[in-house]
Amino acid sequence: MPTVLILGANSDIAVSLAREFASAGYGLQLAARDVEKIKALQSDCTIRYNVTCTAHAFDAEKPETHQAFYSSLPSRPDITISVFGYLGEQTKAETDWKECNRILQVNYVGAVSILNLAAEEYAAAGKGTIVGISSVAGERGRQSNYFYGSAKAGFTAYLSGLRNRLFPKNVHVLTVNPGFVNTKMTENMPLPKPLTAQADEVAKAIYKAVQKKKNVLYVKWMWRWIMLIIKSIPESMFKKMKL
Repeated sequence: MPTVLILGANSDIAVSLAREFASAGYGLQLAARDVEKIKALQSDCTIRYNVTCTAHAFDAEKPETHQAFYSSLPSRPDITISVFGYLGEQTKAETDWKECNRILQVNYVGAVSILNLAAEEYAAAGKGTIVGISSVAGERGRQSNYFYGSAKAGFTAYLSGLRNRLFPKNVHVLTVNPGFVNTKMTENMPLPKPLTAQADEVAKAIYKAVQKKKNVLYVKWMWRWIMLIIKSIPESMFKKMKL
């Protein structure tokens, strides 16, 4: 039975991913900071889909624990998916280093730390898939979320370089740019419906992209062109815009 490791398994997208992969016959290794919160998902997937499902404690903010966590997994996952993230508060982060640092640590440092371990093992085995959920926010810095955006920009560049490095090793690396997603993290934000995906929609798109070995996925196709337009705006004009 192929196995998928889902890092940050307590999020809405992660729950949908677990069900999507389990329904296709994948065993699950669910990892989250609070293991108790994923026990219900573990039980549901085990019973509903008749697959092996384990739950593990994982903290993205503690890279020093990642090697021990990864080594403790019952088996090497065939697919590793980094779902965790922290949007944070932009205005607070502008004057509060603790908030700023948390945004950077979770979205970039923590993700790179754990995916490096998967990459090393997959490269040695000559197979495997790594999926990183990045963000369109990383494609151009905006005053409303440039700490989160800069961390995601770094993560996108990391995944691109990792894909370049691991391609000769037969390891697939997928970068996911979901755009707006209707989740707990965005429940208080006024999101435009045509540009907003549902968690189940994101999960189905990721599953298909993994099977097709795509390099980069925009869940809503419009985002590719929207970001192309935004990136083409001259800096002399862009810096005056309220975005």
